[in-house]
Amino acid sequence: MQKLLEQLTALHGPCGHEQPVSKWVRDTVKPLTDTVKVDALGNVIATKKGTKPGPVMVMTAHMDEVGFIIKKIEENGLLRFEKLGGNDDRLLLTQKVQLRTRTGLLTGVIGSISAHYAKFDDAGKVRNHRQLYIDIGVKNKAHAIELGVEVGTPVTWKPDMEFLGDETTGRFVGKGFDDRAGCAVLIQTLQELQREDFAGTVTAVFTVQEEVGLRGAQVAARQVEADVAIALDTTAVSDTPEETMDATLALGAGTGIKVLDFSLISHPAVKEKLIHLANDKKISYQLEVFPGIGTDGGAMSLANHGIPTGVLSIPSRYAHSPVEVIDIGDLNATKELLKAFVLDLSEESGFGFIG
Repeated sequence: MQKLLEQLTALHGPCGHEQPVSKWVRDTVKPLTDTVKVDALGNVIATKKGTKPGPVMVMTAHMDEVGFIIKKIEENGLLRFEKLGGNDDRLLLTQKVQLRTRTGLLTGVIGSISAHYAKFDDAGKVRNHRQLYIDIGVKNKAHAIELGVEVGTPVTWKPDMEFLGDETTGRFVGKGFDDRAGCAVLIQTLQELQREDFAGTVTAVFTVQEEVGLRGAQVAARQVEADVAIALDTTAVSDTPEETMDATLALGAGTGIKVLDFSLISHPAVKEKLIHLANDKKISYQLEVFPGIGTDGGAMSLANHGIPTGVLSIPSRYAHSPVEVIDIGDLNATKELLKAFVLDLSEESGFGFIG
């Protein structure tokens, strides 16, 4: 799965500009599924039929990553920008970014004053992103335009995935794990299902624009009549020493089985099935109550006449930054529990609210 993750996080796809990711995912899952399509918004919807009768299951992850978009080119060539998704102004200064123009990729940095000027500034001030700028090394506006920059050019963090520490830690650092890690799990699961008999139909939905309000999932969910859904996403752990952290979720402690977030109260039958399977298969897990986030599971649960929905969360540190951190053990636990859920389905499977 490491290779899948490297390939996915190298792709440039902020909210609303996921074309490279949609194309790569479509081409990758095409030989693994019976049908695949890209809808008008950019969601990739791939369906694989099992060898036996059974329910229709949706498993979903989002392809977009937080980023930025160029809104103005100054006369000196510096670029003003707006946010795409939830970026924290405190993390922006001096970070490398990547711009995707019509002709290719450009490297930039979000500028800041030199440390030598700090004594003349308010050291505690956090400047709003609208006061900041991206420097791509050009001397003037004409040069920036010549390189292909225009109003609307999308921007992400500069890709740079590697081991945190070294390979013995089993932890990766990089951008876009939210939620390319979930996409990697979906693809790995589809690959492993090639060697398995399973019941029913599995529809893998790779969504767009999750980071700006679950927009892709809302559109995709209306296109699928499903009996049950599992959403995959990362979740922010609370195992570092800041005073706001409560140590309820930890990196390396297993996949998160969602109980509640602000977009979803997990369907009890789905949640209990996931817990049962994790215990039965000895898959490490932790229960997640975290109202600070939402996932595509919220949109899926409200689709059509309502879909019983659960969420598997991949624990992550430093979310929405260029240095997100995940643990390979948690990634594999998420994949193993998702696969176990698929293989446990049968013609008799039901997810009624009262039994």
